[in-house]
Amino acid sequence: MKYFGFDFSHIKGDFFGGITAGIVALPLALAFGVSSGLGPSAGLYGAIFISFFAALFGGTNTQISGPTAPMTAVSMVVIAEILSNFNGDISLALPAILMVFFLSGLMQIALGVVGVGKYIKYMPYPVVSGFMTAIGVIILVTQILPAIGYYAKEDAQLVEQAKPQAKEVILTKILDKEAGEDVLVLDDFRETIKKGEAITPAEIEKEAKSIASKSASGVIGTIKTLPRALGLINWLELALTLLTIFIIYGFKRITTAIPSALVALVVVSVGAVLLGLNYRPIEQIPSGLPVPNMDIFSNFSFAAVSPYIFTAFTLALLGAIDSLLTSVVADNMTKTRHRPNQELIGQGIGNSIAAVFGGIPGAGATIRTVVNINAGGKTKLSGMIAGILLLVILLALGPVASRIPAAVLAGILITVGIGVMDYKGLKAIPYMPRPELAIMLLVLVLSSIWNLVYAVGIGLVIAALMFMKKMGDLTAQKSEIKSLVKEEAWSDEMDFPQNLKEEVFIKHVNGPLFFGSTIDFQQLIGQIPDTASVIVIRADRMEYMDQSGLYAMEDVLMELAEKGKTVAIVGLPEQPRYMLERIDIIPDHVPQERLFEDFNECLVWMKENVEDVV
Repeated sequence: MKYFGFDFSHIKGDFFGGITAGIVALPLALAFGVSSGLGPSAGLYGAIFISFFAALFGGTNTQISGPTAPMTAVSMVVIAEILSNFNGDISLALPAILMVFFLSGLMQIALGVVGVGKYIKYMPYPVVSGFMTAIGVIILVTQILPAIGYYAKEDAQLVEQAKPQAKEVILTKILDKEAGEDVLVLDDFRETIKKGEAITPAEIEKEAKSIASKSASGVIGTIKTLPRALGLINWLELALTLLTIFIIYGFKRITTAIPSALVALVVVSVGAVLLGLNYRPIEQIPSGLPVPNMDIFSNFSFAAVSPYIFTAFTLALLGAIDSLLTSVVADNMTKTRHRPNQELIGQGIGNSIAAVFGGIPGAGATIRTVVNINAGGKTKLSGMIAGILLLVILLALGPVASRIPAAVLAGILITVGIGVMDYKGLKAIPYMPRPELAIMLLVLVLSSIWNLVYAVGIGLVIAALMFMKKMGDLTAQKSEIKSLVKEEAWSDEMDFPQNLKEEVFIKHVNGPLFFGSTIDFQQLIGQIPDTASVIVIRADRMEYMDQSGLYAMEDVLMELAEKGKTVAIVGLPEQPRYMLERIDIIPDHVPQERLFEDFNECLVWMKENVEDVV
């Protein structure tokens, strides 16, 4: 039963699956929004639009998409860096932030269009493992301060200490602006001094708060600030956080039919309100329909976004990996097959639209997808229903949701951080090959204390280099330099004339001639006895030749020509032959009459043209 291209034959299962997945997504969306730095509404907007449009245009029928821990962790870095460039003013920084998210969505669409989806499976496990564990560490550590009710920008003493630096920062920005406008000259110093004297205490206070917040951000900032924060614990906030964590883990022991995170959110929030506790609520969630933020286009500045192009690509790639891994899980559960490239296009469309409406980026979410399938979801309608449910909750319960304690979301995020770590990889550390362990730990440490984006890039490069070396070593073993005298003759060489063995040197190339085997091949010159006047290269098993192998072959042939040696090639496959003809090695160094289809043909030529000098 299909209407408008949708299959309504499973509408009951899709309805319950979507409703259940949407309920599971609600607390996580709010928590990821808060964690990102854009507030709970950004997480909710992201969940609404990504869930709906990724399902509508995607290639996995049962996928439920929305903000996820890895995507939020990278988004958090982007938001923090761009905010610092705009003096911590979110209204000024928001267009640049959302444009980065919008570009990442477009890049995801491009990845799907060019067919990258099928290659995602080649992502090295040590890189993924180190990254996922680092995500858990980052979320866990950065939620410690909110969990104990400490916010650096509200620490009066810390803000006061930052004021001298704040004055320097403001003055530097004035000088940079005037230098950029070419008005910073000797005659205009008076104007510059006036601007410096016009700096208000409110501006200094605002900049000092921004500096204080930045000093306590990230894993390193949290660790540095923690000793001071422990002396200023808000015991009510800590109690709400611990109670949230206790309910999340405890309720799972009773039943998994109802999401424990949602139970904790409702129970602790309602209890805090009814008891009239003086807790810290989350940021206000706007009421009404989400409105597109067109400033990301009208106020677009390439200079503000250009430093984050690579980060946008990393977000796109990370979202692709996250989504397609979830698609594989869905396939295994439903015995279906997803369309990877179509899934990337759907995820890209969802992320692009979410960015326009102020939402944080997301991807396919494994837990929500599993919940959807178990509740009966079978088609893309389930993901669309989940998005619609979240929109209804936003419209009907936005003001109510704004009274949720911030400590509750901190507690939810702590459990997310604990759950997202790759325990399978951590348990395998004692048995993991040392090179792979080194990559995993490197990505883990660099991601946690430095930069997620660069850490993954470095991990991928090192993993690729190590893989190439390993494959090079294995392949080179099959491409050893051997002469007929030192190795067993191939079957068609058994009847080689005894009287020509000193005049003919046979080189067997076992396997591809590529960068990993060129050094061995170039040692051919030193292997040739002085008596040999004819060199026969057996290329029957040389299936492939890369550019390094091509130039190695050219160097060897040129040196043999200088020594007056005659070269014949037997059984040259199509690809290596094309490479040799492309730069005229054939026919300049090896003419067509010395290219033979098989060894018997070459043997006839040798008997006619090679003279026994003995």
